Amino acid sequence: MRAAQLKAVLPRELLASVVVFLVALPLCMGIAIASGLPPAKGLITGIIGGLVVGFLAGSKLQVSGPAAGLAVLVFELVRQHGVAMLGPILLLAGLLQLLAGRFRLGCWFRVTAPAVVYGMLAGIGVLIVLSQVHVMLDAAPKPSGLDNLAAFPAAVAQALPTFGWQAGLLGLSTIAVMWLWEKFRPHSLRFVPGALLGVGLATVASLLLALQVKRVEVPENLAEAIDWLRPADLLNLADPTVLIAAFAVAFIASAETLLSAAAVDRMHSGERADFDRELSAQGIGNMLCGLLGALPMTGVIVRSSANVQAGATTRMSTIFHGLWLLLFVLLLSSVLQSIPVASLAGVLVYTGFKLVDLKAFRSLGRYGRMPMFTYAATALAIIFTDLLTGVLIGFGLTLVKLAWKASRLKISLIDLPQEGEMELRLVGAATFLKVPALTKVLGTIPEGATVHVPLNNLSYIDHSCLELLEEWGRANASKGSKLLIESRGLKRRLEGRLRTTVGVGAAAS
Repeated sequence: MRAAQLKAVLPRELLASVVVFLVALPLCMGIAIASGLPPAKGLITGIIGGLVVGFLAGSKLQVSGPAAGLAVLVFELVRQHGVAMLGPILLLAGLLQLLAGRFRLGCWFRVTAPAVVYGMLAGIGVLIVLSQVHVMLDAAPKPSGLDNLAAFPAAVAQALPTFGWQAGLLGLSTIAVMWLWEKFRPHSLRFVPGALLGVGLATVASLLLALQVKRVEVPENLAEAIDWLRPADLLNLADPTVLIAAFAVAFIASAETLLSAAAVDRMHSGERADFDRELSAQGIGNMLCGLLGALPMTGVIVRSSANVQAGATTRMSTIFHGLWLLLFVLLLSSVLQSIPVASLAGVLVYTGFKLVDLKAFRSLGRYGRMPMFTYAATALAIIFTDLLTGVLIGFGLTLVKLAWKASRLKISLIDLPQEGEMELRLVGAATFLKVPALTKVLGTIPEGATVHVPLNNLSYIDHSCLELLEEWGRANASKGSKLLIESRGLKRRLEGRLRTTVGVGAAAS
């Protein structure tokens, strides 16, 4: 970028970077807490997302960092395998993303059915809410969503006679401030994030009232929060469950990143995202997070939309936001240590509710009931089982729908104006599943009839149906029947095969 251009855009980029920094700061810490890890882990991921991925990204205006969509998965991974194994899992997941980007597989991550993605986010949102309401009471969340739901009355009863109710009020006030700010904020102050305002007011109130609540623990030296990957831990990647976890992190992070990049593209009219480059950048970022023992990262829509709305036009705002995070942690860590954990939990509860996008659920109704059912089934499966099982169920339902649509075939036997001539009309996909129905209709054709079978209304026909037609033509030729397959639009290699057994209509091309 030329010096004159840099001078023209730098003030706007700096302002946008400050806005993104203010949005990212509470989210980085809150998502780390929701993942069962210290807040500093989330800040390290945010710094890498800004300084490294921001420089390499294929989407110039997308912001990367810890995502609420992965918090539930990370929490489960840490519970099952321990914090030490998060590094190797992220290293492998990042390598898979890097290779996917290098081999230009970015477009394939975007073929995920929207119903599965929206259902996944809704299920994650519910799990975040169910776990973080316990954190809002200064209590520890349970391992599963159902356990959190069942234990909530007891957590409330335990909080009332202790200082837990004070933490609960701080969390509720944070949610209230965020909701009111979103509804009524002045246009001139639209760049002020509600999360920062809610956390800031809750922190001030807790200090003025000297409330006895849990506060964020951030080391004085950021290096203390780094857990370097140990080579010995890489040997555990031979465990199949660890390999599956790495693939799950890579897939979900990639899908969320590329969906976010596509959404960011719709927000501005500038240069479009290079999805393969974005995927490679995310892979490098997650490999670094694995080496440093931080949280996984994705492209995140909340911070990215704040970046666009603040007027950013280059990647400088994303890079600067990472620099502000780094400087804030290095120079003002004591400020972070004053923030109530319950207030950050309130931010996550509000975010969790936003992930349950009922508008997206209703919009799926335009495409029939099956997408809505897939959305609901994916979300409920995640809530009642786990994230990976829920996503697999969503994919399974999508494949079932495709198989059902692929097996639909409408068979009609129509009398033509010419005496003794009929048309066997096939519409849809003629697969082996429809051989019994096709056999039944062929059995009703009278002897001596000339049957036209146009194939131009078929999206697909397999060998079993072709062989059935061929066999019927041979078996009934002695009775005076004749089968004419009119293969307009069918491949020539198929026509050649048909000509050897049955007549091909003159209209074939």
